[in-house]
Amino acid sequence: MEDSITMDEFLKQCKQSGDGAYSALRSVLEKLEDPNTRADARILLANVQKRFDSQQASDHCLSTYHFQIRDIYLEQFEGYQQGRKLTMIVIPSIFTPEDWSFTFYEGLNRHPESLFKDKTVVELGCGNGWISIAIAEKWLPLKVYGLDINPRAVKISWINLYLNALDENGQPIFDRENKTLLDRVEFHESDLLAYCRVNNIMLERIIGCIPQILNPNPEAMTKMISESASEEFLYSLSNYCAHQGFVEDQFGLGLIARALEEGISVIKPTGVMIFNMGGRPGQAVCKRLFERRGFRVDKIWQTKVVQASDTDISALVEIEKNSPHRFEFFMGLTGDQPICARTAWAYGKAGGCISHALSVYSCQLYQQIQVKTIFDFLKNGYKEINNSLDLSFDDEAVADEKIRFLAYLASVLKESAFFPFGPPAGNRRFRDLIASFMRTYHHIPLSAKNVVVFPSRNAAIEDALRLFSPRLAIVDEHLTRNLPRQWLTSFSIENTNTECLEEALTVIEAPQQSDLMIELIRKLKPQVVVTGIASFEAVTSAAFEFLLNATREVGSRLFLDISDHFELSSLPCSNGVMKYLAGSSLPSHAAIICGLLKNQVYSDLEVAFVISEEDTILQALSWTTELLEGNTSLISQYYYGCLFHELLAFQLADRHPPAKRESEEPNSVKVIDFASSAVAVFSNAELSKSDVDNDSFLIHMDVDQSFLPIPSAVKGAIFESFARQNLSESETDVTSCVRELIKTKYGFSTSSDMEFVYADCSFALFNKLVLCCIQEGGSFCFPAGTNGSYVSAAKFMGANLVNIATHSDDGFKLTDNLLARVLENVKNPWVYISGPTISPTGLLYSTEEIEGILSVCAKFRGRVLIDTSFSGLEYDTEGWNGWNLEATLVKLCPSAHPSFCVSLLGGLSLEMLTGGLTFGFLVLSQSLMYDTSNGFQGLSKPHSTVKYAMKKLLAQAEQKAGSQLDSVKDHKRILKSRSLHLAKTLESCGWDVLQPHGGVSMVARPSAYLGKHLKLKGTYKPKGNEAAAENEVTLADSNIREALLQACGICINSVQPHLWLANTELYGKAISTVTMLSIAPHAG
Repeated sequence: MEDSITMDEFLKQCKQSGDGAYSALRSVLEKLEDPNTRADARILLANVQKRFDSQQASDHCLSTYHFQIRDIYLEQFEGYQQGRKLTMIVIPSIFTPEDWSFTFYEGLNRHPESLFKDKTVVELGCGNGWISIAIAEKWLPLKVYGLDINPRAVKISWINLYLNALDENGQPIFDRENKTLLDRVEFHESDLLAYCRVNNIMLERIIGCIPQILNPNPEAMTKMISESASEEFLYSLSNYCAHQGFVEDQFGLGLIARALEEGISVIKPTGVMIFNMGGRPGQAVCKRLFERRGFRVDKIWQTKVVQASDTDISALVEIEKNSPHRFEFFMGLTGDQPICARTAWAYGKAGGCISHALSVYSCQLYQQIQVKTIFDFLKNGYKEINNSLDLSFDDEAVADEKIRFLAYLASVLKESAFFPFGPPAGNRRFRDLIASFMRTYHHIPLSAKNVVVFPSRNAAIEDALRLFSPRLAIVDEHLTRNLPRQWLTSFSIENTNTECLEEALTVIEAPQQSDLMIELIRKLKPQVVVTGIASFEAVTSAAFEFLLNATREVGSRLFLDISDHFELSSLPCSNGVMKYLAGSSLPSHAAIICGLLKNQVYSDLEVAFVISEEDTILQALSWTTELLEGNTSLISQYYYGCLFHELLAFQLADRHPPAKRESEEPNSVKVIDFASSAVAVFSNAELSKSDVDNDSFLIHMDVDQSFLPIPSAVKGAIFESFARQNLSESETDVTSCVRELIKTKYGFSTSSDMEFVYADCSFALFNKLVLCCIQEGGSFCFPAGTNGSYVSAAKFMGANLVNIATHSDDGFKLTDNLLARVLENVKNPWVYISGPTISPTGLLYSTEEIEGILSVCAKFRGRVLIDTSFSGLEYDTEGWNGWNLEATLVKLCPSAHPSFCVSLLGGLSLEMLTGGLTFGFLVLSQSLMYDTSNGFQGLSKPHSTVKYAMKKLLAQAEQKAGSQLDSVKDHKRILKSRSLHLAKTLESCGWDVLQPHGGVSMVARPSAYLGKHLKLKGTYKPKGNEAAAENEVTLADSNIREALLQACGICINSVQPHLWLANTELYGKAISTVTMLSIAPHAG
C-alpha cells in the first residue's frame, strides 16, 4: 500500500531517541487499528522480530533503537512440546516484565479455570499488557480491561494485543469459542479504576501489580502525566507511588489501599480481587490492609525476589527512623532471618544482594453490599475515620451483626439531614419491628400501639413503680439492685398517710421461684409485683399462669420480666410466656418488660420495651417515660431495630391469619390506680402529642430538639464511635472536656470535691435532683414561665413546688427582688434557674443579673440548680458579655452558709448540634450527691459510643476553628433569621411576641384570637381524609394548643405559648399555617 512503512524507515525513526521510537510505534498502532492496513503493519513487526531474533540482537535493538521485541513463554514445562508464548514489545518508559509480574502470573495460574472464564476482569497497572493478554488467551474471560496511568504503556499494550491476536501474516487467530483476543481485551489510560467508575463497568475480577514504595521525591508525583513526559518520569510510575491519604501510606501500600476502596464500588457481590504484594512491610501488615476493609484474604503464592536495583528504599529507612515499625528484607534469596530497611540499605550500598518476600493475595468482600454502603458514606470527607476503620472480626456472627448495622447507620447519616422527631413511646418504626417480630415468630397479634420503649430495663421498672407509687411492691431480688435504697429500707408496710412518696413506697425483695413468689403475694397482698421467671420454669406457661391468677386474686398489678428468655434469633427457644400470649390476651392488670442487651457487638448498649394490651396503661407509661427519662436514645433503637429487621426481612409479611385468643378473666379485686400526683399531671400537663394515627403530618414545634441539618463533623463522630473497636477508657472519658466547656462558656470552675454525673438525657439528671430535694425535705422553686416539662416532672414525683411570679415587663425573667420576697417564707429552698439562655423565652441573663440571683440564694441558704441545657446558641448578643460564675461564687462562698451550693446541669445536644443524639451532664458537690442521692443509682448512663462521639466534638470545639465552629455560626444565623421572620408573621396575625436572643424557642401570646369562635373538625388529618363532625369553640389560653393542633396540625406548648424554631422541613409550613389560622376567626 502507498502509505505502508518500510522496516528501514521504521528503524531509522526509532534510532533517533526513545521518544522517536515511541512515535514510530504509535504510527504502527494507527495502521494496526485500521483494518485496511492491519495485515501489513503486523507483517512489518514480524519482520522486525526476525531481524533481531537472537538474545544478543534483541539487546542491541533495545540499546540502539530504544525498543525490544521478546517472547514470554507460558507453561513451558507441560509435556514435551514447547509451551505457549506471547510476543511482546517493551520500551524504556514502561516497566519490563520481571520477577514481580512473573510471580504475580504464577499466583494467578494457581487458580482453576473458573476464576476468569466468562468473567469481566480488570488489570490495574497493566504495563505492556502481557498479563491481561495471557489471561484472555488462557482462560477465555468475557472481557479484560487493562488499565494504566502511563499513556505510553496503554499504546504499547494495544500493539502487543495485535501482535498476539494476529499471526505473522496479519490474519486473526481464533480460539475455541471462535473469538480473537481483540474481542476479549481492551486497554485504557486510567488512574486506577477511574475508567470503570466513569463508565459504570461492574467487574467480577480485579487484579493488580502496582507500585508499593513512596517516591523519595514527592514533588515528582505532582507532575501532569502525558505522553510527552520524560521516559524517566513515566518509568518511575511503575516503581513509585504518591501519598494517597491512607494510614497505609507509611508502608508504601497507600495505592493498593485506594485500589481496594475504589474496587468496592465496582466489584460485583461475588467478585474477587487479587494483588501482588511485596512483603517488605511484613505479612501481618499486608493482610490487615485487606481485613480491616471487610475482606476475607488468602495468600495463594509466595516467593522471594531480589530487590530491584533501580528502586530507592531510602523512604522506608526514613519511616523506620520516625516509627517503631520495621520492614522485612533478607540477605540474598536464601536468607531466612529478616533484616530492617536501614540494614538492608547499608548492605545493598556495600554491594550485597538484598531480597524481600513477594506474595499474591486473593480477597473477597464478606458483605459486599453493606461494605459498599459504608465506604460510599466515608468517601464524603471522612478520611480520618476511614483510616481508623476496622471491619475484621474473629467471630463471624459479630462481623455479620456489626457490618450490617454500620451500613444501616451510614445510609441513615448520608440520606437524612437531621434525626426525626422521636415520640416518647419510642421510634414508630422500632415499635413496629418489635410487634412484627412477635407476630411472625411467636404468633402474638400485637401492633406498635402495644409497645412502649424505655432506655433500660431498670428505667422501665423504676418508672412503673413511680407511676403507681404502691404502698407495697414485691420485686424479684435479681431486679432490685438499681432501685432507690429508700424503697428497699423502708418498713412502712402498713397504710400510712405520709406525704413523701419516697418514704411511702416499700419494696420487698423476693426469690424468683414462682411458688415462693406466689406464697409472698398471697400473704403480703402487694399492690405491684415485678418479677422474672426462673429458667427451669420458663419453658412452659404454667408459672406465668399461676402468677397471673395469684396477682388477680389479691388485686396486684404484675410486671413480668422476660429479658433473660427473649432471643433475637430466627430459631428462638421455646418460651412459656410467648406460648400463653399466642393463645390468650394479656390481662389488663399485667404487662411484659423486656430488656434488650444480649447483642454481641456493643456491650451494655441497652433498650427495653414494655408490652401491654391496656390502652390507658400504655398511654400512662408513655407519658411517664417522657417526664422521667426524656426520650430513649434513637441510635440505640436503630441498632436493635436493625437486628429485628434482619430477622424479618426474608419473611413474607403476615401470611398466617391471627390466631383466635381467649379473652381475660375479670378481676375479682380492684387493682391499684395511678398515683394521685401522676393523675394530676396527666390531667393538666401538656404532654407529647404523638398518639394520633397521622403523627407524620404533625408540625412538632413543641419539642426542644433541633431539626436543623446535622453538621458533617457530628455525623462523622457518631459513625466513628460505632465503627471503632475496643474503645479505651481514656477515649470515652469526657470529664476533662466538659470541665473545659463549662469553664470557657460560663466561667464555672470545678474543684476536687465536685462530682460529674452523666446520663442519656439531662432530663433524667434533673429528676434525680428533684428526688434529692424531696429527701432533704426541701421545696423546689420555679420562676413562672419555666419550661413546663420540668415543672410537670417535679409534680409527678410529689415534690413540694413553689411558684415565683415573674412579670412580662422583665421578659418573665427571675429577678433578685422577686426571689428574695419568695424565699423569705420557704424552708430549704432549691432554686431552678435556666440560663444563660432562658427556656422557653430565649432571653439571656447577664452576669449582673445572675450574680444578684445567686446572692439572694446564698442569703437564704438555698441550693441552686443552673440549667444550661438550652444554652449555646445565643445569636443576638449585643451588649451581652457571657457569664463568669467563678468570680461571682468566689465573692459569695466565704460568707455563705454551707448548705448553699450551685449545681450545673447541661446537655450537649444543642451545644454540639447533635440533633436527636442526647447527652446530659450534672456537676454537683460530692456531699450533696452522696448525702441525698444514693449515688444516682438506676440512672441510664450514656453508652461508650456516645461518650466517644461527644468527646471528639468537644475536642474540636476547644480548637475554636474548623467546620464544627462554622456550623455553629450557621445555626445561629438561621435561628436569628427565623426568629425575626416568625415574630414578624405572628405580630401581623395578632400575636404578642417576646423577641428571643438565643436558643430554639419563642414565646408569644395569641391576643387577637382569645375570645374568638372557631369551627374545628376533631383531630387533624391530612387533606383528603374524612374528619370528625365539626364543633365550635371559643378560643382561650386553655384550648389554643388543641385548636392549633386540630385546625392545622401544629403542636405548640400553651401554658406559656411558645414555638420551637429549629425544624428545617416544617418551619415554612408552620409560618403559612399560622397565617391561615389568623384569618379563620375573622372569616368564621
